[in-house]
Amino acid sequence: MVNNHSGAAVEARGLTVVRGPRTVLRGLDFALPPGRITGLLGPSGCGKSTLMRAVAGTQANVTGTLTVLGRPAGDPALRARVGYVTQAPSVYDDLTVRQNLDYFAAVLRPGRDHRDARAAAVARALADVDLTPHADALAGRLSGGQRSRVSLAVALLNAPDLLVLDEPTVGLDPVLRRDLWQLFHRIAAERGTTILVSSHVMDEAERCHRLLLLRDGALLADDTPDALRRRHETRTVEEAFLRLVDAANTAEAADAVAADARQETPR
Repeated sequence: MVNNHSGAAVEARGLTVVRGPRTVLRGLDFALPPGRITGLLGPSGCGKSTLMRAVAGTQANVTGTLTVLGRPAGDPALRARVGYVTQAPSVYDDLTVRQNLDYFAAVLRPGRDHRDARAAAVARALADVDLTPHADALAGRLSGGQRSRVSLAVALLNAPDLLVLDEPTVGLDPVLRRDLWQLFHRIAAERGTTILVSSHVMDEAERCHRLLLLRDGALLADDTPDALRRRHETRTVEEAFLRLVDAANTAEAADAVAADARQETPR
């Protein structure tokens, strides 16, 4: 259960990540509501994956505060409570789907006394991602979408309280994308799982309960899709995002002009 003072599943204050000479994330403040799907959207290179790694506890050079399920991000106690799916499928191609899940289940729950629990978790994860008919197929012979679902099944083995999904639908056809989003909503609704899912496809924003819109490592918006559309008087979230980008570009240009003027002013 979430036990931090705000009741948020994830809470960031002044979250900053610097990589070499580049500031990748710039003082982010946000809170993710528990049991809901929050979409992290923005163009490629804006810092989405870095933020995902920070929440999952695998990102170096993080400053500010980042609390996950009531504990500091990366705390060992979170390992069984956070499921993380990277962009590239994390499976062994020379093992079957079931063997992949058996292996990761044994890592998560070592010991002979956990054998029945592991078998039940594997069966449940296979059913969750609709791969039971392909359980004995080699992972390397599956389609790209099926391999992505194997990675998702691995993340679901421990029935996590928080599921972090880094562009899970990239490269998938519209039917598979629809099916995965239906699964995300079912997991959130039936199990109370908090889901943070990133995408650069703006139409997926409409499928989320809440949105974080990111640009160049800065947070442009943190709101619901409906609120964003109403505030900016647009038909879609994508149009609202573009208006936010245009406003940010205008502000940056004005700041640059003002800075140049200050430098040229005689003292």
